[in-house]
Amino acid sequence: MLNSLSIRDVVLIERLDLHFAAGLTTLTGETGAGKSILLDSLGLALGARADTGLIRSGAAQAVVAAAFSVTPGHPALELLNEQGLDTGPDILLRRIVTRDGRSRALVNDQQVSLNFLKTLSALLIEVQGQHEQVGLADPANHLLLLDAFGVPPETRQSVAVAHKSWRDAAARLRQAEEKIAEAAREEDFLRHAVDELSRLNPQAGEEDALAAERLRLQSGERRAEAIAAALAELTPRDRRASGPAAHLRAAARALGKITAPAGAEHPAAEAMAAIERAEDALAEAENLLNRLALEAEADPRALEAAEERLFSLRAAARKHGVPVVSLPEFLAELRAKLAALETGVADIALLTRETATRRAAYVEAAAKLSLLREQAGGDLMRALAGELPPLKLERARFVVERSMLPEANWGARGADSVKFLISTNPGEPPGALDKIASGGELSRLMLGLKVVLSGGSAVETLIFDEVDSGIGGATAAAVGERLARVARNLQVLVVTHSPQVAARGAAQLRVAKRIEGERAVTVVDVLDGATRREEIARMLAGEIITDAAREAAGSLLAQ
Repeated sequence: MLNSLSIRDVVLIERLDLHFAAGLTTLTGETGAGKSILLDSLGLALGARADTGLIRSGAAQAVVAAAFSVTPGHPALELLNEQGLDTGPDILLRRIVTRDGRSRALVNDQQVSLNFLKTLSALLIEVQGQHEQVGLADPANHLLLLDAFGVPPETRQSVAVAHKSWRDAAARLRQAEEKIAEAAREEDFLRHAVDELSRLNPQAGEEDALAAERLRLQSGERRAEAIAAALAELTPRDRRASGPAAHLRAAARALGKITAPAGAEHPAAEAMAAIERAEDALAEAENLLNRLALEAEADPRALEAAEERLFSLRAAARKHGVPVVSLPEFLAELRAKLAALETGVADIALLTRETATRRAAYVEAAAKLSLLREQAGGDLMRALAGELPPLKLERARFVVERSMLPEANWGARGADSVKFLISTNPGEPPGALDKIASGGELSRLMLGLKVVLSGGSAVETLIFDEVDSGIGGATAAAVGERLARVARNLQVLVVTHSPQVAARGAAQLRVAKRIEGERAVTVVDVLDGATRREEIARMLAGEIITDAAREAAGSLLAQ
C-alpha cells in the first residue's frame, strides 16, 4: 500500500508530506484547490512524462517521492530482485525534474530507467480517472483478471505444464529435422570426406609422434653422413687418391733407406716407431668408424615415409580447417552426421509421433481451460450486472469476449484471447472499455469491476479520481458504499466532490489553496471530528454552511 507521499516544489506546493492509512481515504476540497496537483505529483513518482511546467516558480527542480509497503512474495519484490536492486520493508519511488527538462528516476535511491519505474509502479498502484485508466482498461490484463476471478489455479498450471512438454518435444523434433536437412545438403561432401579421412585413419597424438620420429631420423642421417665423410678421409675409395695410411707407409719406406753404422742404433728409429704407432692408431680409428657406420646406418625410406605421413595429416587438417590433433574427433563427427542421415528418418518419425501426442494433450487441457473461462465469463457478467444499476449504469451491458487464438499464439496461458467490452446504450454493439464509455461512466464501471475482481490483481492500492462525476443522491451513495467495500481488501484513495462518498472514508484529507506571503500555496489538512463534519457540510450546502447542512453531514458520518 501507499504509505506516504513527499512533494517538493511542484506548482503551488512548496513542501508537503502526506501519510496514508489502509482502507478508504477521501480527498476533498473546492475546485481549483490543487487536488489535481497531488495526482500529477504522484504520477511523476510513478513514471509519468516530466513537464517543467510542474516546477514551482523560483525553484530549480521538483522532487516527488512515494513510499510503498508490500506483502512478502509480492511481484514487485521479485522484479527488484531480478534487477539486482536493494529490497527492504519499503519500496521508495523518487522522481527529480530539473529546469532544463531532464529527469531522474530512482528506486530505493538507486537510479533506474523510466520504463522500469513504470513497470514497477504498475505492480503497486492503479489509477482510475476521468482522463486516465490504468490497469483494468488494458486488454493485456483481462485474461489474468478473468482467471483470478473464476478459474482454479491447478487447471491453469496443468495447461502451462502441457504447453512446456509440447514445446520441448517440438524443439527436439525441429533440431533433429535441421540436422538431417544439413546432413542431406552435405551428403556428397560427407561421404567423400569420411572415405578420405578413413583411409588416412588419423590417430590421437600421431602428429607429435611423427614429428619426433622425423627429427630422430634426420639426426641419424646427418650422423651417418659425418661418419662416412670421416671414413672417406681415412680410406679414399679412389685408389689414385692417397689417404693418411698411404702417407705413413711412404714415410716409413723413406726412413728405411737410411743406412745406420754397424752396431749403432738407427738414427730414425724413434720416428719410425712413432709412424708405426700412428699406423696402428689409424687402423683402430678406421675400425671404430666402421662400427659406428654400421650402427648409424640411415634408413632414407623410413624418413621419407614419416615425412609423407606427417605432410598428409597436415594437408588434411588445412583442407578441413581443423588442427591435426582434432582430425580423429572431426572424422567421428562426420561419421555421426552420416549415421544421423541414415537413421534420422526413424528418429524423425518417433519425434513426430511424440510431438503430436503432446500437442493433443495440450489441446485437451487448453479446451478444459477454455470451457472454465467461458463459464467464468458468464459468472463475471452476471456479477457485474448486479453492480451496474446502482452506479447509474442500468443501460450498460458488460461483455466478456473469449475467442480462440491462432495456433502460433498458443502459450502457457492457453489458447484464448479475452477482452472486456461494454455497450452503454441499447442497440449499440459492445466495444473496448476506453472507447465506448465516457470518463465518468468508465470510472464507475471500473469501480464495479473492482468490487467483483478485488482479489484478482497484485496491486494493493487504487486511486479513483472523481468517480462520482455527474451523479448524486442515491447513485453517489452507491458509489461510496462500493468504494468502502473494495477498501476492505485494498487501500483506496478517492478524489471526490460528493459528500456521500466523502463520508464513507475511514480518513479524510482536505485540499485547500491559501495565500502566504503574497503567493498562492496548496495545503492539505487531515480532518477529524468537527472539522470533518464542517467539510462535508460545505460539500452539501456550498459557500454558506447552515445548521441543517451540519446536521445532514453528521447523519452521513453516522452511517
